[in-house]
Amino acid sequence: MGKSLFAAGLMTATLAVSGAMAQEVTLRVHHFLPEQAPVPSQFIEPWAEKVMEESDGRIAVEVYPAMSLGGGPPALFDQARDGVVDIVWTLTGYTPGRFLRAEVVDLPFIGGQAEATSRAAWRFYEMHLQDEFEGVRPLAIHVHGSGQIHMRAPAVETPDDLDGRTVRGPTRLITRLIEALGGTAVGMPVPQVPEALSRNVIEGTVVPWEVTASLRVPELVDTHTEFGGDRSLYTTMFIFGMNPDAYEALPEDLRAVIDDNSGIETSGWVGRVMHEADAPAREIAVDEGNEIITIEGDALEAWREAAAPVREDWIAEMEERDIDGAQLIADFEALLEEELAR
Repeated sequence: MGKSLFAAGLMTATLAVSGAMAQEVTLRVHHFLPEQAPVPSQFIEPWAEKVMEESDGRIAVEVYPAMSLGGGPPALFDQARDGVVDIVWTLTGYTPGRFLRAEVVDLPFIGGQAEATSRAAWRFYEMHLQDEFEGVRPLAIHVHGSGQIHMRAPAVETPDDLDGRTVRGPTRLITRLIEALGGTAVGMPVPQVPEALSRNVIEGTVVPWEVTASLRVPELVDTHTEFGGDRSLYTTMFIFGMNPDAYEALPEDLRAVIDDNSGIETSGWVGRVMHEADAPAREIAVDEGNEIITIEGDALEAWREAAAPVREDWIAEMEERDIDGAQLIADFEALLEEELAR
C-alpha cells in the first residue's frame, strides 16, 4: 500500500523500546505530498515519533505519503471524518465552497509570517470554525509561507503581465485572485503541478517557496515573482485532523498524549517548518539561474489594488449566505496582529 519507510521504522522502534508497555493502538496518517517534502519530513514524521515516544510505545503511527492509501487530495478530509484513516493532513480549499469561513485565510494580503499566521489560524478556528470542521478533530490548523508566482519567461512584474497566461491555483479564492489579476486560472491540487507544467497545460503556478523543491518547479519554470511587505499575496489553510471516534477510543492517558501534541503550539510548529523551508528552496531557484522579481513599494500597492475586488466580492457573497464576512476578516486580522506582536 506504499507505507513509508518511516512507518516501518516507527514500528521497529516501538518494539525496541526497553521496558515499554505493549503497543495498544496504531494510528494511520494519510497525506498528499511525497515524504521528502518539508511538512511530511519535518513535521508529520517528527510529530509521529514524538507521540510514540510520549506514549511509551503504546501508540504506533504509520505514515502514508502521496495518497498511497487511495483517493485524491480532495478526499482526505472525508477519509478522516468517515474513519477510512485516523489522521489526515490536507487543505481546506481542496473542497471548494465547503469551508466558507475558513476562506478568510485564503484572501489576498491577509496572511503574514507563517508561524504567527498559523497561531492566529488556530485561534480563529476556536472562535469561528468548529461547526465547519464538525466530524474531524483538528490537531493543528496552519498556513504556509507567502505564496509566490512561478512562471515560464517572461517574468511577471505587474498584474498586466498575467494577462491571458494560464496559472494553476490551489483554491477557489486563489483562482479568483488569478483571474482578477488577468490570468487564466486552472484549479488543481499541488501534486499535479509538475506534470501540468511538463505538458504545457499551465504556464506557471502559485505556490510558496518551500514546496517548489519537491515539485521540481525551478526546473520547470525560469522566473519567480515574490512579494515584500508584511502580508502575503496569499496563503492557504491546512488542517491536520483526526477521526473523533479514533480519538475517543484511546484510553484517557493516551488521549492526553494526543492533546499535548495538538493545538496552537503544534499549529505554530507546522507554520515555522514551512517558513524555515522557504529560504533553502528559494536558493535552488537561484542555483538554477532563474530570474527572481521582488515586488515592493509602489509596485506592491498596485498589486494590492488589483487584488482588492476579491476581498470585496467575498464579503458580498458571504452576506448573501447570512455570514458577516467583514467581521470575520476583522477578527482574523486582530488575532494576527496579536500573534505578530508576541
